[in-house]
Amino acid sequence: MSKETKLDFSGVEDPRVVGRCQHKLCDILFIALCTLISNGEDYEDMVEFGLQRQDWLRKYLELPNGIPSHDTFNRVLQVVDPEQLKVVLVENGKHLLSHLEGQHISFDGKKIKGASPKSRGNKGYYILSAWANEHRICVGQEKINDKSNEITAIPELLDQLEVEGAIISIDAIGCQHKIAEKIVSKQADYLLAVKENQGSLHEEIVEAFHLQQPKEYDDQLDYGHGRIENRKCQILNAADVLSPNILDKWPSVKRLIKIHAKRNEAEELRYYISSKDIDSQAFFNDLVRSHWGIENHLHWHLDVTFSEDSCRARSKNAPENLNILRKIALQKVRLQTEKISLKKRRFRASMNDDYLAQIVFD
Repeated sequence: MSKETKLDFSGVEDPRVVGRCQHKLCDILFIALCTLISNGEDYEDMVEFGLQRQDWLRKYLELPNGIPSHDTFNRVLQVVDPEQLKVVLVENGKHLLSHLEGQHISFDGKKIKGASPKSRGNKGYYILSAWANEHRICVGQEKINDKSNEITAIPELLDQLEVEGAIISIDAIGCQHKIAEKIVSKQADYLLAVKENQGSLHEEIVEAFHLQQPKEYDDQLDYGHGRIENRKCQILNAADVLSPNILDKWPSVKRLIKIHAKRNEAEELRYYISSKDIDSQAFFNDLVRSHWGIENHLHWHLDVTFSEDSCRARSKNAPENLNILRKIALQKVRLQTEKISLKKRRFRASMNDDYLAQIVFD
């Protein structure tokens, strides 16, 4: 590309046979990304975008044989190695966020329904993502074959990240002592949800809050999407209340957290453990709330703004590669400062070449 940009596909290895390719790999990936930024969704849209914006594209691409066909986009995105394309996502994130120290990183999996439309329950095609909540940036991801395999995918994703000084939050499936100790070994802290399937750990936490009944708490009220949620947070020092057997199994646990949540007429008690050695109910209340930013600011936009679950690409590496490109597009669209929705920014990019260039090369 002739214009200076932090977006660089040159490191992605071309898996096709040398000498038999009419189109450059970086051209194909660039057109695919621009299509997703410009309100497009599938391979047909990529072809149409290329044909309609060919003059604009030639400012940045060679396009030795014009615009690739639908079949070319399909074949290439099936065979490109997602591990290499993932590097582009991570490097783009590093351009926006130089380090993760002090950051709150949420881990959570999302099912790509279009890639596995016949699967039920926890079966199907999942992507486990690491999300920097404050900056709303995806800093890594790992493909998993079903929800239960998050237990093995979480350590693999941790190995990809430099999380020293960060705090990692994971829902109940990540509440495993080996995962907790791996996080601590990387000089990070954790917040893990604890549910009844954790047996004696859950029982001891519930009993501890019942017997101790801490007087101090943090009370927060949130309103959004027509719902009001009130959360009261209480904490206990783990060493004071957990049995020696539990402490031996969970040596890094410092605080137990109880959240009493009321949403409209419904009430719920949630329990968490954390390695963070801090006596602040407000800190943990904020942490629990911000964990779900990955649902509201990543998964929701992939589904609603980018229509991910409607995409029927399901062969080989295509679902994961398209997921990565959507996340890069989301990061770039979010960088714009106009007071309009992300969906309308994509619509504007579909009509305005200068605005599209601003998004792509920002």
